Amino acid sequence: MTLEEVLIQKPSERAQCTGKALEEVLGSAKANDCLTIGVYESAKVMNVDPDCVSFCVLAMDEEFECDIALQIHFTLIQAFCFDNDISIVRVNDMQRLSEIVGDSAEQFEDAHCVLITNPAEDSWEDPALEKLHLFCEESRSYNEWVPEITLPER
Repeated sequence: MTLEEVLIQKPSERAQCTGKALEEVLGSAKANDCLTIGVYESAKVMNVDPDCVSFCVLAMDEEFECDIALQIHFTLIQAFCFDNDISIVRVNDMQRLSEIVGDSAEQFEDAHCVLITNPAEDSWEDPALEKLHLFCEESRSYNEWVPEITLPER
């Protein structure tokens, strides 16, 4: 799909397309060992080497909506991403995000923040990641600084 095709899509089609793109990118990053999962682990990576971070996903669900500490962490992560030109999105289904980035041997209970990083020796490129960056850029032009993406159902 070209950029022109993405831009002329209806909002519902675009949301569905970006959800699939996010799922694809997360799977590809996982296969390339380019994921950092967890709020504290993500904060450490951003502090040590912000240039290696390519994309940030924040996940919230009803169980944690009133968690003030998590909200503060999200605010700080968002500010850091804005300051370092890191694209950032929010998803509303932490369980689905955990399924995508986890595996059967390991369940991630702290999938509230997931970073997609670039490996030091060779950078992998994913066309879906470019779509997500364009989606974030377009959302910012509409003053939606942390757009929400709905992940596709299994």
